[in-house]
Amino acid sequence: MTACPDHFIALAHALADAARPVIRQYFRTPVDVDDKADASPVTIADREAEAAMRVLIKARFPEHGIFGEEHGRENCDAEYVWVLDPIDGTKAFITGKPSFGTLIALCKDGVPILGVIDQAITNERWIGGVGHPTTLNGVPVRTRPCDALAKAYAYTTGPEYFDDATRPGWDRIAARVKLPRYGCDCYAYALVATGFVDLVAEAGLKPYDYCALVPVIENAGGKVTDWQGRAVTIDSPGTICAAGDARLHALALEVLRG
Repeated sequence: MTACPDHFIALAHALADAARPVIRQYFRTPVDVDDKADASPVTIADREAEAAMRVLIKARFPEHGIFGEEHGRENCDAEYVWVLDPIDGTKAFITGKPSFGTLIALCKDGVPILGVIDQAITNERWIGGVGHPTTLNGVPVRTRPCDALAKAYAYTTGPEYFDDATRPGWDRIAARVKLPRYGCDCYAYALVATGFVDLVAEAGLKPYDYCALVPVIENAGGKVTDWQGRAVTIDSPGTICAAGDARLHALALEVLRG
């Protein structure tokens, strides 16, 4: 696959720059929290941050599609589609915990080729794309080697996000890793890319939850697939296994599948 063009990288930075002041304005303030149809929370910060990003995409690349968590799909049959989650981890946001993040992905023919994880409060931005090794605030980062589950630090957002079919897989992982941890949302994947965490396994994710994570981790040296070992696309089922080391990833898949 050819390298992601620089002008797409530039726009990804601009999108994150546009979302940051909106998120900062509302963080740790008494915002109203609404419940969506699936009972997940949403705030004015989510809606306004996504709206700000969509304006920039339409202005610069009106032929591109957009798939956002809060404002839906537009032109998603296009070759290039931007996938946006303005605040991944709204529950963390509304409880004042800066472990949420803005997720920005660009998919080409359904395949994620560029990803951003932006944390507006801690001023951290991970960005990686095809032909563009992952950086944190402009400094290259790498995953760390780990060849055994017994050595691994593993995250998932929470056991309640698994269903009856997938919960046993996580329980087996949690029983075998050195340190199972919970509650970081997308920030856990950023920590994989930076070499502090070895493994993340989750289920029930939507494209706006996972598309941005794939280029960030894989262009830092890691591997991301669904639980069947298939490459992740915008149409994947939402079972995600991300590891900093391909050897650990293979072992984790065996355990997840039972």
